[in-house]
Amino acid sequence: MIPAHVPDEPPLTYADSFDIPVLFRNGPADKPRRQWRTAKHKTWTGSDGFPAADGWYAPTTTWREIIKAATEVGRDVTPHLQNQPRYAHGELVARVAPLYAYLGAHPVKPRHPVPGAKGRRLTWNPVYAHGTERSAKNAAGYRLGMTMTEWACRSLLGLGQTEHLELGGPVPALHKTFKDPKKKLPDLWGHHEAEELYWLIEAKGGDVGVGTLRQGWAQLTAGSNVLGAYAHRTVLVGASVRPGDDLFLTIDHDLHPGQPPLAPDGSDTADDAAGPGNLEDHLGDSDDALIGAARAQMLAYLALRSAPASQLRTVPVPADRASRHRRSGLTTPLESDGLTFAMRADARRAVTGAEEHTLRAGIRSMGLDDFLSCRIPGTEVHLGMSRKLFAACERLHEEDLAIARRTPGLRAEDQPAAHLELSDEAQEEQGLTQRRIFREQQEEARPRLRYLLRDAYEQGAASNWSDLLRRPREPELDLEGNVGLLESATPETYLAVSRYELPPARA
Repeated sequence: MIPAHVPDEPPLTYADSFDIPVLFRNGPADKPRRQWRTAKHKTWTGSDGFPAADGWYAPTTTWREIIKAATEVGRDVTPHLQNQPRYAHGELVARVAPLYAYLGAHPVKPRHPVPGAKGRRLTWNPVYAHGTERSAKNAAGYRLGMTMTEWACRSLLGLGQTEHLELGGPVPALHKTFKDPKKKLPDLWGHHEAEELYWLIEAKGGDVGVGTLRQGWAQLTAGSNVLGAYAHRTVLVGASVRPGDDLFLTIDHDLHPGQPPLAPDGSDTADDAAGPGNLEDHLGDSDDALIGAARAQMLAYLALRSAPASQLRTVPVPADRASRHRRSGLTTPLESDGLTFAMRADARRAVTGAEEHTLRAGIRSMGLDDFLSCRIPGTEVHLGMSRKLFAACERLHEEDLAIARRTPGLRAEDQPAAHLELSDEAQEEQGLTQRRIFREQQEEARPRLRYLLRDAYEQGAASNWSDLLRRPREPELDLEGNVGLLESATPETYLAVSRYELPPARA
């Protein structure tokens, strides 16, 4: 039983900010002994790469930033969802539910407070501490490790979109070596524009000890040996937490000089327009950034595409994308954005009594755009996106569906019959082969996709939501807002969480 002294009380209402202690160092070492509380932390000033000096830092982030990382990291399952987009909801639930189920927050008074710190840190909640079996703890640790690794690399350090290494890694000529099932390789890779480096990344989560970290370092070493002559950085993130203690990260890293990275099409010229951190900041001038952003948002697109009309709404945000470019983290909290609230208030006064067909035209003339949004069933997370990105995702989905239909081995009817009773390992290898074939076909189509997605993106700006959704009516335009939601946006996406379902302030 949970001890009687643990209070049974509802989550408190507060802004969703937490401090995450982070230790940078140049290789795996013993777990620090409560230094996340006792060490003198440096103030995190924001970075587009690794800080100038190793040591302890205490950056502050939001629950929204963590949830965004959770929804976007990991294996790309969309090749399996071409004909069943509704199942995208289930994958999104699987990515965020363990965080809601097992994470809590508690107040903290470190020995050396950092200016601007919120005094709250994440930890395991009493359900995890006292009532969760080992297998569920392992699963929660995996999801925590992947999520916090994505958060650290992208929100904190300015890495571009991450990809699962199982599909072959960054260099086409090395794909067969990266795909060798006998090699234990790291989880993810990415391209850091500011550093002009590939990153190889391994994620560990839970009660992470030095043995686990050394295993991760060995995986990174194997990946580094494959990447060889290309300049890259190896990054090992351990998201470590025990019941009653603070969640903290160790980020062990090493730099490997070498040849500059290749552009996505394999040429010798890198795409300088892609920019650091968030692909969405550069969609206007980089076709490859547009392809990458559309791929990154395919789960959200499929969820929006398949949601019942009654669950869809559109929310107004300023049409000026520059107001939401990366400053710290990937998302801009809207409750602290005075421009958004002022423009929404002006819109409510201006369109009072307006007919449906003039309502959206009116707010757009005022400099507002309306992003499509829906709540992901089974969660307190709302995801959304702009017309332009939705239209690009729609075009990408059509091309992906055509690939699935014409490529032998990707259709369900091409798979071995169920009575063959494949082992778990054989099923995993079969699924991996399908995903790799699919990705190879996608990359072959990249030159043509650049034009198709660019055209869809530009056309989407002037499209009605009813046309994009192929439904007779426009979704409800929500000008009143929901006081129970904490909203955030990127240049082309929307994410909100219920302020009443955040991790409670006592865990």
